Amino acid sequence: MSGDSMSGMDNMASMATSGLSAAGWSLAGAVVFVAIWTVMMAAMMLPAAAPMIMIFASAQARRGQGALVPTWIFTAGYLLVWLTAGVIVYVIVEAATGTMSHSGATAWAPIALGTILVVAGIYQFTPLKRVCLRHCRSPFAFVAMHWRDGRLGAVRMGVVHGLFCLGCCWALFAVLVAAGVMSLAWMLALTLAVFAEKVLPLGELTARVIGIALIVAGLAVFLPAA
Repeated sequence: MSGDSMSGMDNMASMATSGLSAAGWSLAGAVVFVAIWTVMMAAMMLPAAAPMIMIFASAQARRGQGALVPTWIFTAGYLLVWLTAGVIVYVIVEAATGTMSHSGATAWAPIALGTILVVAGIYQFTPLKRVCLRHCRSPFAFVAMHWRDGRLGAVRMGVVHGLFCLGCCWALFAVLVAAGVMSLAWMLALTLAVFAEKVLPLGELTARVIGIALIVAGLAVFLPAA
């Protein structure tokens, strides 16, 4: 293997050591983590969710003023799913790393990141991924199948759509957690990946290409550290 290839693998492996860090259990820490996580998810997911939000707003407008429900209520239900996911992520991160020394985390973090990358890549080819992605890519069909009247109905629709998005993207965001939730490079790459899958043409093919790329990247991180 060439020196450049080995250097690239070493750089990817060293990057993994910055992820999966724990600040210790605390209510204040949980609140801050979940707040930051939710803002990040809003920034990353709302561009891909925009077509669904716009169609919901258009459907509400056609129903007349008497039945009009603000679009932010649907969006709030959608973001509630990601806020809940943030609580789960906080618990997992603290449970996984809170009892481990920094040197220990440095040793196993590349293996963890490599494994998660491979698992995320494999998930891109699963039936559950395809089902969730098709729902996310079909906003008209989603609104027709899941429409509910009223404010509570809008929240429910937002939650259901958020669950489909979570089912579509949870493995990608597991990579973000392992790599470090404040990694701007990973955030940008995953935001573009999610947008390409959900909005651009050939979304299912794009998902498979992303899956292959994740598997290759995972092996590049895992093998030097194994």
